[in-house]
Amino acid sequence: MQSLRCPRKLIAVPELPEVKTIQDQLNRSMPFRIKRVQRSRVAASIVHTPLTRLAGRTITHIERTGKLLDFRLDDGRHLLSHLGMSGAWLMSGESGQRITEKHTHVQFEGSSLSGMRYLAYVDPRRFGHMYLFSPEQAAAKLQQLGHDLLSPQFTLRYFTQALLRYPQRMIKVTLLDQSLFAGTGNYIANEICAHGGVLPQRKVLTLRRAELKRLYLGVEKVLTPTLGKGGTAFGGGYRDAHGERGTGVQHLVVFYQSICRLCGRTPVVKTMLAQRGTYHCPRCQR
Repeated sequence: MQSLRCPRKLIAVPELPEVKTIQDQLNRSMPFRIKRVQRSRVAASIVHTPLTRLAGRTITHIERTGKLLDFRLDDGRHLLSHLGMSGAWLMSGESGQRITEKHTHVQFEGSSLSGMRYLAYVDPRRFGHMYLFSPEQAAAKLQQLGHDLLSPQFTLRYFTQALLRYPQRMIKVTLLDQSLFAGTGNYIANEICAHGGVLPQRKVLTLRRAELKRLYLGVEKVLTPTLGKGGTAFGGGYRDAHGERGTGVQHLVVFYQSICRLCGRTPVVKTMLAQRGTYHCPRCQR
């Protein structure tokens, strides 16, 4: 692995806290009755199924599993939306103006009790994904994901069994596996390893029982402060439904840090692991 200095510019890819922030904000303006659907010329690279018979339908509320938003329609269908690297759902402001921002690929015009008239999906890099599914199709898609990090089913037992499923993998690589840990991403996996006191490149089979428990407890330590701060934004990418950037970065201990915020004195080391920037403290992590 190549050792690198910590960069000062990163693109913030939406992970669980960011997607949940958007979910909660949008739900405050639900239900939303759709009157008209507009698409950009290149929307097909994001929208993988036809958006048929949406005019006249109502989005009743929005569920979420991991990083996948689940827009529930009054006819039972599901609009599933993954934000990719730079996707965002933006709501029209108090003036109710149509969203004219560049890279707007899907826009719903409609009405809600909150006064929202437009709901738009914006994605400069176009790595997002959108599917309009029947209940059966949506269930099959969601079953590909592991338990959500905030789910009651995400217990120490589940966490341990899921992590040990691939004993020869590196710890961080397994933590990023959405079929096991729905909602993790690069910064979350780095921070879990830091709070667990383990090096991200260690193999799973080397973990002791006490280390497995520390890693599990690290999930809550990472998520709790970030959820209350509107998510985590670095140099670009993520925005919430109001176009704002969260302040959760101030709670990170190694990711995007020059000095470890656990010990308060050791320079953070960055390496490349599985083609992703990986951060650790050589004093706190073994």
